[in-house]
Amino acid sequence: MSLLSRLDVFSRLATTSPIVKQTPIVAFFAVAFGLTAFVPDLAPATWSIVWAGVLGIVLSTVLAVVCTVSASLSHLAILVPCIDFLALGIYRFGIGESASLFSAIIVLPVVWLASEEGRAYILLAALGTSVALMIPNIIEGRLPATPSEWLRGIFTPLVFAAAAAIVNQIANQSRQQLASIQSLAEEREIMLRGAVDYTDRLRENEEALRAADRLTRSVLDAVTEQSVIGSDVTGLIDVWNPGAERMLGLTARETQGKRYVHEFHVEAELLQRSKELNYPPGETVLNPGFSALVESARLGKPEVRNWTYVRADGSTISVEVAVTRRVDETGATTGYLYVATDITQALEVSRLKDEFVGLISHELRTPLSSILGYLELMRDDDENPISEEQLQYLGVAERNAHRLLRLVGDLLFTAQVGSSSFTLETHEVDVAPIVVASVESARLGASAAGVELSVAVTGDSLLPGDAQRLGQACDNLISNAIKFTPRGGRVAVTVEGTADRVVIRVSDSGMGIPEAELDQLFARFFRASTATRNAVPGVGLGLSITKAIVVAHAGELDVESEVGVGTTFIMRLPR
Repeated sequence: MSLLSRLDVFSRLATTSPIVKQTPIVAFFAVAFGLTAFVPDLAPATWSIVWAGVLGIVLSTVLAVVCTVSASLSHLAILVPCIDFLALGIYRFGIGESASLFSAIIVLPVVWLASEEGRAYILLAALGTSVALMIPNIIEGRLPATPSEWLRGIFTPLVFAAAAAIVNQIANQSRQQLASIQSLAEEREIMLRGAVDYTDRLRENEEALRAADRLTRSVLDAVTEQSVIGSDVTGLIDVWNPGAERMLGLTARETQGKRYVHEFHVEAELLQRSKELNYPPGETVLNPGFSALVESARLGKPEVRNWTYVRADGSTISVEVAVTRRVDETGATTGYLYVATDITQALEVSRLKDEFVGLISHELRTPLSSILGYLELMRDDDENPISEEQLQYLGVAERNAHRLLRLVGDLLFTAQVGSSSFTLETHEVDVAPIVVASVESARLGASAAGVELSVAVTGDSLLPGDAQRLGQACDNLISNAIKFTPRGGRVAVTVEGTADRVVIRVSDSGMGIPEAELDQLFARFFRASTATRNAVPGVGLGLSITKAIVVAHAGELDVESEVGVGTTFIMRLPR
């Protein structure tokens, strides 16, 4: 049984059980009646009056039982001590002068009334005492004849009233204490229930977390072809799956909590990436290698990049690593996740493909140059002039041969990029005239396509670079913008020189590119779904070539696009 339940039972027994309060009165009255009946000196003068007193006690006791059993009649319980006063007074009168021996029993109903809540019960106790003591005078219909009778009817009730006041005060204090204890018990009960509920929720959450942890571990353990490594914000490893064990030759016990993730990278690659990030002047980087690995993810942009892993035996393996942030429920960064895929075979295939493309490009270039040469000879042959119709045929053939030659040139360039064999002829160049020249070259095509073309230059745009390659990159971006912009649209080109870089933006109001395809946009031979859906011609090499040129200049090429709104390509070239 709870404390609150015990207090409730005690309170009900102490304050609302008339039979409990009546029991001492009945017990002492029974003793007094026994003495009266069996002690000769205490024999009553009038037995009929004595029996009337006994009947009164019986009546009050029955009423006490009824009030205890029936809650609806509990308000009548206050009549019980009042009947007791009358019964005791009649009994005392029935046994005559010897009644003074049993007058003390009157204190019991006095205490009963005094223990009730309210000061009015003190007056009722005094009145009841006075009535009990003055019963002889009331029955005989006379006033007290002697001073002792007057004192008995007035002084004794006053004494009992004083005692009743004390009892009433103590009872009130007890009730207040009991109420306070009950209130505290209720609060404790509520707190206990809350604690139990909280404990249950914690237990449920703990079980849910364990289930989630088991699920996560089972998923990680099932990934054997990819290396999945997790670390905290300092790079200390806390997740190491079987794929990582197979790829790097170390177990989870050897790495978790003991090794840092950047220890498995080639230091030169991390330092090179750190230089590319170009941290603001004055910014202190505590661990440049680790920061270079997670910088994009730290800024909220997942990054997929090729790295070289160093295995436990010192050998290396080429991998493609996707780095993402791990966050808590508030969104704060708690660590990073590194998912690596072995791309050694893919790189070898790509190398062989580049060699093949380069070889085919060289082989195609020679006959195409020969074809163009003979076409030019046929056009310029004065001895055997050709007709206008034949001249048109030759023009078509020449245009297509030039188109094939450009395509072969692009294929050869991509092969050189893939094999890292293309070089830049770097000089101090002014980017603005290069961009303006690209715009002017494209203006005729833009006019024919019904596209408005504009250019704006602000700031100094001098930097070390290859003017021919930069012009090629600008030509690609501007021609793409015109090609993907419908008639009536516009293309805006801006050049902005800042203290540490030159930024070139090519914005169009064309068809745009789906967000899900932006990451693949710079891959060779990739074409956006909007381009294929609208039957825009192309082979998907221009952007990969432009990206290679910008990266070769230690720059960055970014894209922002929204389908149906337009696309902006941003070249950032460091000085």
